[in-house]
Amino acid sequence: TQYSFKEVFGTLVVQKKVFDVVAKPLVEDLIRGKNGLLFTYGVTGSGKTHTMTGSPGDGGLLPRCLDMIFNSIGPFQAKRFVFKLDDKNGVDVQCEVDALLERQKRDVMPVPKPTPGKRQIDPEIADMINVQDQCKVEEVDEDNVYCVFVSYIEIYNNYIYDLLEEAPFDPIKPKWNNCNTPVRNGDFIPPQSKILREDQNHNMYVTGCTEVEVKSTEEAFEVFWRGQKKRRIANTQLNRESSRSHSVFIIKLAQAPLDADGDKVLQEKEQITLSQLSLVDLAGSERTNRTKAEGNRLREAGNINQSLMTLRTCIEVLRENQMYGLNKMVPYRDSKLTHLFKNYFDGEGKVRMIVCVNPKAEDYEESLQVMRFAEMTQEVEVARPVDRPLCGLTPGRRFRNQAFQEELSRKLEMRGGPVDAETEEQSVLETILQNFPPLPACELLDINDDQTLPKLIEVLEKRHKLRQMLIKEFSKAVLTFKTMLQEFDCSVASKENYIKGRLSEKEKTIAGQKTEIERLEKKIKTLEYKIEILEKTATIYEEDKRNLQQELESKSQKLQRQASDKRRLEARFQGMVAETTMKWEKECERRVAAKQLEMQNKLWVKDEKLKQLKAIVTEPKSDKPERPSRERDREKPVQRSVSPSPVPNAPPVRLRHRRSRSAGERWVDHKPPSNLPTETVMQPHVPHAITVAAASEKALAKCDKYMLTHQELASDGEIETKLIKGDVFKTRGGGQAVQFTDIETLKQESPTGRKRRSSPSNPDPPEDAAESEWTDVETRCSVAVEMRAGSALGPGYEHHAQPK
Repeated sequence: TQYSFKEVFGTLVVQKKVFDVVAKPLVEDLIRGKNGLLFTYGVTGSGKTHTMTGSPGDGGLLPRCLDMIFNSIGPFQAKRFVFKLDDKNGVDVQCEVDALLERQKRDVMPVPKPTPGKRQIDPEIADMINVQDQCKVEEVDEDNVYCVFVSYIEIYNNYIYDLLEEAPFDPIKPKWNNCNTPVRNGDFIPPQSKILREDQNHNMYVTGCTEVEVKSTEEAFEVFWRGQKKRRIANTQLNRESSRSHSVFIIKLAQAPLDADGDKVLQEKEQITLSQLSLVDLAGSERTNRTKAEGNRLREAGNINQSLMTLRTCIEVLRENQMYGLNKMVPYRDSKLTHLFKNYFDGEGKVRMIVCVNPKAEDYEESLQVMRFAEMTQEVEVARPVDRPLCGLTPGRRFRNQAFQEELSRKLEMRGGPVDAETEEQSVLETILQNFPPLPACELLDINDDQTLPKLIEVLEKRHKLRQMLIKEFSKAVLTFKTMLQEFDCSVASKENYIKGRLSEKEKTIAGQKTEIERLEKKIKTLEYKIEILEKTATIYEEDKRNLQQELESKSQKLQRQASDKRRLEARFQGMVAETTMKWEKECERRVAAKQLEMQNKLWVKDEKLKQLKAIVTEPKSDKPERPSRERDREKPVQRSVSPSPVPNAPPVRLRHRRSRSAGERWVDHKPPSNLPTETVMQPHVPHAITVAAASEKALAKCDKYMLTHQELASDGEIETKLIKGDVFKTRGGGQAVQFTDIETLKQESPTGRKRRSSPSNPDPPEDAAESEWTDVETRCSVAVEMRAGSALGPGYEHHAQPK
């Protein structure tokens, strides 16, 4: 499993590198007036407290942050009680008199006062705060004065306790529990928990929390260590351990600008900036099945896990709101930990988290959960820029005031004036006392002593003269000083006029720049409005473009479907047209052939009738009696006429046997009811045949052969019987099909109905004899009907007529 972080430190990393990467940017933002929050997060025993506090000889993040703050603002700190915190998470600036009264009141109180100069540091923490790096912020506003306040709280079982609160414990006075009975001597009633409130800037703070003003790293760390000791004592009395609560060390930095002279602090509340850095040592996340916690320990573990779970839920909701543009409510109020730092997650500062991981195999599952949560928190952006108030005063006021004081002292020293008030006064008194002559002994031992008084008078006169001389010198010095003051006043007045002139020019320039700024702001607003309109228009056009693209895609898909349907229909119609065309062509060919056959038959009948009529008309009459026709026929050689030539392009006819092959086969004898009985000797007879009047599938399924008896009227008026024979086949669909293979013709002729003409005696017939003579063969074969399997003219017919 892999997780990505902005920075990963090894097991041998020193505290300085961790501080430079993680905490140093937060301290720089604190001095620039921005808030910061630093977490140490991990399972129990992973090194969170060591990372935050450090060890002897190698201080952690907390002492290094304090050292960097005081190294940066050391020369610019205000005197004590100049800044005063109120009860509503605000800060005020007191005048010098009020601050002096506060200091005197504190000096009178029996509280141990910090001694000036080198402090006596607790040896237990001396090595932790002995940082030799001298790290500081480079660009510190030197025209501001600064003041640092620290507080130390812990969150235990979702309650907030002040670790710096002075709550004296009276062992004599009994404590009472909920049952109105005294508790045992070993029990201890916990201190009162604190309440969270929201100030006018919507920042959360702890009401009634002790906030101590500190002036050095040593003093601040001593306050922290005092709370740490008290926390351990409180934990022992309350059956709590160090990992059973979340500890929060809060550093507040108040700063305000100096006045125009660079001497006093501005007391305007709008110009005061209060920034805060919170260092949080979270309790270790753990599983109760490993710790085997019971009773109070189990309840503590549940509260710890609940607060950490609420922190994780808040981070997840913030991440979803930022990534997907949602507006879900973040459940800050579910835990005091998240509720206290609500303003940080809302964007009022920068948040950093240090994830401490223990490489022990037993902590593998917990470490995975910790790293998964820490990786997710990197995707949350909470910081937003904070505008600092502008005081509008000229920068460099502090150094100009110091330069003025130094120049004034130098001038006074050159003129013989006092350089320092106290030391100069002492030196003047000493000089005067040394210049006066010593007084003689004024003790009169004898009434006649006339030397002591004259000597005293003489010394007094000398002192008087010396005093007069000193008065004159003092008057001269006063005049000189007045002259110097006048000169200085004139120079100051000239400089003031010059400064006023420059100031008026600057004011005009500023006014012009303000006008230009207003014009540019109006222009910016106009351009922003135009940009907003253009963005909305672009959004509308993009939406229309997307809709049109979708519509175009849908229509193109529809056209493609229609084109494919059209092609499919065209192919289908072409197949249908081709099939229909072929069908109708075959039908037309069949009808034309049938019509041709019918017309040829009619023409043949007419031709035969005409020939018979011509033969009757043109037959010669003879006186000699005729012989019987049979004798004439025997005497006359039979002349066989040539058979008519076949139809051109007719396919060859396959020869078939005329003999019936009914032996061993079953036949279907189909005799329609319309057939007339003939009284001929030869009748068609098929043994073992099934005689039917109409063809049926049941009869066809039992037989192998099929015979249809068909009667029609011949051209000579006789009945002609045709026997159409075929084979029965089974089809794939389970039915029966008949393929016609042969036709037999039975024709009855009357011997008296045919007129025969005797052959003439002249062997040479006339020219038209060939046309007029016709024989039996001509009568029989002038029209030939042959079978051809699969013919288009019906069941096996093929007609060949003799050309005329």
